[in-house]
Amino acid sequence: MSDKEFIHLCQPDACKSCGACCGLYNYADSTRKSLTGRLRRRTGLFREKVKGPTDLKSFSELIRGTEDNARIYEVIYCCEYLGFIEGEKKVGCLLHPYQNNGADLREVSFYGRELCDGHFCPSYYYISPAEKKALLNIIDDWYLYGLCVTDIDLVKDYFRLISEEVGEMPHPETFLIKGVKAAALAFFQLKTAWPFRSDAANRFGKYYFDGSQYMIHHIDYEKLGCERSKYNRIFQSLTSEFNDAAGVRSAEELVKGHIDNFALAYRGESWLRNKLS
Repeated sequence: MSDKEFIHLCQPDACKSCGACCGLYNYADSTRKSLTGRLRRRTGLFREKVKGPTDLKSFSELIRGTEDNARIYEVIYCCEYLGFIEGEKKVGCLLHPYQNNGADLREVSFYGRELCDGHFCPSYYYISPAEKKALLNIIDDWYLYGLCVTDIDLVKDYFRLISEEVGEMPHPETFLIKGVKAAALAFFQLKTAWPFRSDAANRFGKYYFDGSQYMIHHIDYEKLGCERSKYNRIFQSLTSEFNDAAGVRSAEELVKGHIDNFALAYRGESWLRNKLS
């Protein structure tokens, strides 16, 4: 990816950021309410108690000793130095030099400064520049953004489906148009409001961990008495569990409704899109 195309997905703008690599969504209770309370308390304690590098060990012990540390996967580390930055609009590293008057304190973290500074998640490589820009224009919320930007299948399949429906990949700036943005955002909000979501505690979208490696949870359509859905990758990303073929059909209608709603909004704003092109 060229410098011109580079988009910093971790901290893309003033409205949102992602802390997934720091284990943010690996807590057993990863609801918005729970994570907000956790990050708020942690950030307040850091500001109150950490006056220099010598205070970091006691801060770490305090957090790990008083927080609920139940995780989805024990092998995935949840960093105790992840907190809120810039009010509560964004999550970020409390050890980063931007938060400490230029002092880089990340050496004390579990992964260390070098890995934290140089790591790029798979989304950097597999989501296209146009898809990244579009997603950034759609979501202005740290919690939902982190869940979606790390779900490559969900992002790519959505943009593929709407592109097939309207006959082109919409220009990223099109998603700033109120009606178009609202239609796209409604789809990505399924990530937290999907009625067919499994309650299985050991699932990250389509993935589960068998103790040694990640495995993909496949939907057994044959057992359900129907063919593999064309929305299968979206269903897997949304941690779906179906009891019968009727459930699959209902889920398909729900996804199709979101695609149709986007196409309707997109075509209805053709005059404004022409101004952007």
